[in-house]
Amino acid sequence: MTDETGPWLVVGLGNPGREYADNRHNVGFMVADLLADRVGGKFGRQRRAVADVAEGRLGFGGPKLVLVKPLTYMNLSGAPVAALAQFFKVPPGRVIAVHDELDIAYGQVRVKCGGGEGGHNGLRSMSKSLGTKDYVRVRFGIGRPPGRQDPADYVLSNFSAAERKELDFLVDRAADVAESVVTRGVEPTQNAYHGV
Repeated sequence: MTDETGPWLVVGLGNPGREYADNRHNVGFMVADLLADRVGGKFGRQRRAVADVAEGRLGFGGPKLVLVKPLTYMNLSGAPVAALAQFFKVPPGRVIAVHDELDIAYGQVRVKCGGGEGGHNGLRSMSKSLGTKDYVRVRFGIGRPPGRQDPADYVLSNFSAAERKELDFLVDRAADVAESVVTRGVEPTQNAYHGV
């Protein structure tokens, strides 16, 4: 079962700046923003790390969430995450990274604990800075780029018009998945959401 005595660090991975706001690579920021709305938190600059942070509780007296949007670029996300995990005394098992995932089809959200980074620079940076890969990942499927498009260009492009029709629903589902990990644990969350 999950330990409800301490906070959870929920990290939305993305790139800072208006020019990146609607990119596929920034879906982690979108989910973090929605979670902040849900818990009544407001993002503000954290002095101890290059990050925006919001805090709140899931429900009345529920688990505390520390929501993080690193303001470094994606490949340097780990340092602010590690600094905040240390400051809030959050062990890696209560760190959740929300990120885009090329290896999962658009429309699917998956969760896992540990494992490889699949070439994702934000995850690679987090694993290096935390000194472990044993943190939770909420994986938001964006699918593979069409044709011969470079994956690096694809993740830094905006969602298509067709994808945007479902985007709000899928961001909502990813936020539900993150909340479920906190309240129920990884395996029950997998059982509940992986068939969807």
